[in-house]
Amino acid sequence: MLAAFLAGDDAEAMDLIGFAVLVVTGFTSCAEFGSYAFVHPVIRHLPSEHHLFVEKGLLKTFGRVMPLLMTLSLILSLSYAIELRTQGGTASLVRWASAASFLLALISTIIFNVPINLATGRWDPEHPPGSWKEVRNRWELFQGVRSWLLLIGFVLMCAAVMLR
Repeated sequence: MLAAFLAGDDAEAMDLIGFAVLVVTGFTSCAEFGSYAFVHPVIRHLPSEHHLFVEKGLLKTFGRVMPLLMTLSLILSLSYAIELRTQGGTASLVRWASAASFLLALISTIIFNVPINLATGRWDPEHPPGSWKEVRNRWELFQGVRSWLLLIGFVLMCAAVMLR
């Protein structure tokens, strides 16, 4: 497959893009959805000092990787939709819907989650601001929105690759 890609075979190149889009979007959406569905419900019940300590730790790990992966998910899904734009029908609609879902997830993240993440990163876990819990609850709401959009985008991309 790589040899055909390097030789310029468009069908093989699309298979390579299809593979890359599934790997990147799958990892990204599963990491975010897993965090939303399995990690944060546990963190939510920790005492405030421990809760914020864990949140700050997650900002250092997820916060370094996920901006790149979420952006790459959008770029790859758009590239896949653009490259196969001449192939109409249901598969085309599903590819574009997937890309739209990744776009909305990224927009939601930038508008809602990032400012709260920046504030959380500045908080002292031993002396958090009085409204910290309400702020984190708002973040969790938009984490849910983002996570569902990423998961929907991934499922749609799987369908688009299958329909091709």
